[in-house]
Amino acid sequence: MSPLNKIVLVSILVSFYMFSSCASSNEFEVGGDDGWIVPQSNKTHGDVFNQWASHNRFKVDDTIRFKYKKDSVLVVSEDEYKKCKATKPEFYSNNEDTVFKLDRPGLFYFISGISGHCEKGQKMIIKVMETESTPDSPPPSSPSSSSSTPPSLPTSTHKKSNALKTTAQFISSCFVVFAVVAVSVFGLV
Repeated sequence: MSPLNKIVLVSILVSFYMFSSCASSNEFEVGGDDGWIVPQSNKTHGDVFNQWASHNRFKVDDTIRFKYKKDSVLVVSEDEYKKCKATKPEFYSNNEDTVFKLDRPGLFYFISGISGHCEKGQKMIIKVMETESTPDSPPPSSPSSSSSTPPSLPTSTHKKSNALKTTAQFISSCFVVFAVVAVSVFGLV
């Protein structure tokens, strides 16, 4: 193989690796190992999902996975979140394995759709970090009431999500597959 072909091959491999590292998104499992469940006691676990969310960093295009049995998940307005009652949810799912894409920066409000579950603490606020805006990007949406503040998010005792580990493994796997194909095509072996 000529030196020029080797340089082109190395450039392609490096470009692919750098692109895949920058373009990755993460998937988080809500509640960690416990999943989307009704907390055992509102006094001790009432903020369990907000605690979990506060220990993760969410960005645009990340996804969150809700695993549950005989329940549902709704994306609602701030007001509906506070009242634990949704009349017009932005999103509804009850398929026991729901994946929701965080498609914008800002706050997302989630509640259970089963009567009484939200009041027992099965609700969560996720803050999606703002990305660097470009001149063509519209400003991020803000909550309807600027005077209200989200509840404080205390320290969680739940395990962190393995999303970063999973993403790194996926990127590494893609890189290895691409390298094997490139080596085969360019005949380096």
